[in-house]
Amino acid sequence: MGLVHIYHGTGKGKTTAAVGLAVRSIGAGYKVLFQQYLKDGTSSELKVLESLGIEVESGMPEEASDFLWNLTNAQKDILKDFQNHRAQKALAWIREMRDVPGGLLVMDETLASLDFKVLDFSFLEEIIKEVHTQAKGPDLVLTGRNPSDVLLAYADYITDMAMERHPFEQGQEARLGIEF
Repeated sequence: MGLVHIYHGTGKGKTTAAVGLAVRSIGAGYKVLFQQYLKDGTSSELKVLESLGIEVESGMPEEASDFLWNLTNAQKDILKDFQNHRAQKALAWIREMRDVPGGLLVMDETLASLDFKVLDFSFLEEIIKEVHTQAKGPDLVLTGRNPSDVLLAYADYITDMAMERHPFEQGQEARLGIEF
């Protein structure tokens, strides 16, 4: 049976933990689909994941690639259609993997997508239920902040990464190879 992992919290390392699990899964000979929601596709780890044979989907539509709080309602609608299409692809992938032992689906930053209402919870709930009903199929990893109680109830693994200190608080910008 596939299990659901949630990496959440205010601290750094949610995506990094998901990347590590993706590397571990591909190293074990399993198929991996690594999707990023709300990221522009420039994170340094993506090239390495692809070189390992991991299927990667990242980036956002150009007309809605600003910070969420800067988007107009029309831009949010474009982003929501895009994100829901990506989630539908994830659901189809999970169903294709039904009889394949192991595997991993990473849906990075889906929690923020839900929070900002640019991803329908119904798609994610359907994916979770599909994962839980499969005898052999893949695990699912969700990352981001502020998971709902409903989402936490579905999870088999929950890791809360709490920030205690971060250079961003002192005005340090994100650094290539460390934050992205």
